[in-house]
Formats: sequence, C-alpha cells, structure tokens
Amino acid sequence: MSRPLYRDLNTVLRSRFGCRVQKISVDAGLTCPNRDGTKGLGGCIYCNRLGSGTGASASQTIREQVITGKKALQKRYGASKFIAYFQSFSNTYAPADKLEGLYREALSVPDVAGLEVGTRPDCLEDDVLDLLARLGNETYVCIELGLQSAHDRTLRLINRGHDFSRFAEGTARCRARGLDVCVHVILGLPGEDRNDMLDTARTLSAMDIQGIKIHLLYVIKGTPLHDLYEAGKYRCLEREEYYDLVGDFLSLLNPSMAVHRLTGDPHPAELAAPLWALEKQKNLNSIRERLSARQLWQGKHFRNPFD
Repeated sequence: MSRPLYRDLNTVLRSRFGCRVQKISVDAGLTCPNRDGTKGLGGCIYCNRLGSGTGASASQTIREQVITGKKALQKRYGASKFIAYFQSFSNTYAPADKLEGLYREALSVPDVAGLEVGTRPDCLEDDVLDLLARLGNETYVCIELGLQSAHDRTLRLINRGHDFSRFAEGTARCRARGLDVCVHVILGLPGEDRNDMLDTARTLSAMDIQGIKIHLLYVIKGTPLHDLYEAGKYRCLEREEYYDLVGDFLSLLNPSMAVHRLTGDPHPAELAAPLWALEKQKNLNSIRERLSARQLWQGKHFRNPFD
C-alpha cells in the first residue's frame, strides 16, 4: 500500500464518525476586535469589509443556514453527518450566553455532529473556553485559531493585532480544556521568504496542535494589500512556486496533524490576483502530483523536538 501524501481531514473525520462528514459554513453576524476599534480598525491587510463573511446572517437564522447547507451537501457529496463551521469573523467574540445560544441552535439540527469555531487567539475569554469545553463533552468541537505566521514582524506588518506569544498562550489554554486546535497559516505574506515560511512549519510542528489550514495569500479588491499590489510593492506567489512551497511545508509538519486545507477559495468577483487561485481543483491535483514527483509527504522531514 502506498504512503498517504498527507493526513487529510476527510479521512480523519470518516475514521472518527464512520461516514462522510461535511462542514456547513455558518455566519453568526459577529465581528472582530481588529475591526471594531478594540484592537484596531479595518482588520488585517488582506481582508475586505466582509472578511471571510458570507452575509448570510442578514437574511437567515443559524438554523436556517445549517438546514440549507445540509440539503446542498447531502445532494452533492452524499454526506451523512455535518459539522457546523462558524467561519465568519471571530466566533468567540461575544458574551458566553449569546454564543451558547448560537452554538446550540446549530447543534439542534439533526445529523449535526459537532462544531468548528473560527476565531482569534486574543478572543478566548475563560468563560467562553469553559462553554466550549462543556460542549466538547457532548459533541465534537474544534477551535480554529488564525495565526498566519510565526514571525512577529510579519504579524505587525499585516496588522494582525496580536503577536505569536498570544497565539501560543491561547493554544495552551484550549488544550488545557481538552479542545482540539486547528491553526491557520498563509503562504506568500509580504516580507516573507521561503525560509520564513518553513520556519513557521517547524515552529507549529513543535506545538500541541491537532490540525492546520494552509492558505495562499491572494489579493482581494479594496484592501490595503490591493493598494500595495497596485503600487508594485507586493508580488503574488507564482503557481509553481506555491506548489513547491506547500510540499516543503507539509514535509516539515508533524504527521499527527490533520490537514484541513491546502489552498483558499477566493470569490471570483472579489479577486484581483493571482487569477490562477480560482482553479482550486487543478491546484489541489497539481500539489498532489508535485508531492509524488518530489517524493515528499507530510512529516518526511519532521524532527520531534522531544526525541
């Protein structure tokens, strides 16, 4: 039997639940401390006013969003169980009682087997983590923490509003409550070279992290990054360059991590560059082909710091 190229999330979830599991993106209508003035205004340099938001919260309740998504994913993938993915903005950035109502509304839909909660490492109040830990005793719960880079100079440049130590602290507090953590990283951030990006892989692989999402930095219209791009002060990664970077990054990752994503999903109407980012399936296939051709796999060059 050939070696898997990486530990993909679909396989991990099928092993856990015994069937095909799909995520349903949910927009809870929340915001972000890097937008409302608590930490900053305008958000990270690559986000427009919608961030990763869908706008669904303006017209549908949580339950309606989950039911709609469930029907579509059942038809497309034949999925039997679902995870409500609170994706838009910072989904722990509200009072715990309000969040409990939102989370439980999603879980009330039949066949919803758990929650994935996207947020920031500086939005982890103790009472909210305690709530998520209680829910984790009832169902599957995973916390997605945006980081993007392990380098503080990069985090300052992209206006993240927190440093790496805040991420490390937040991860430890989640893990102390038994909560799985998935970290977001972006390849191609301004000012970073190949070594910087691979250092992020090494740093994260030495931590107690259960999953990772790898994104390509693409340029969205109307963002500060778009201004830099238009002024010739930012260069997007080339397609072949990205494929090789993903391969090198994966080879350094702890093989126990579940890989949730290998590239992003830009909205065609919002994307300024690179246009090849729209060809998601081609990119995924090409990454896998490149891994095979280079004889790379997740963890090939991983060195356990505790050995």
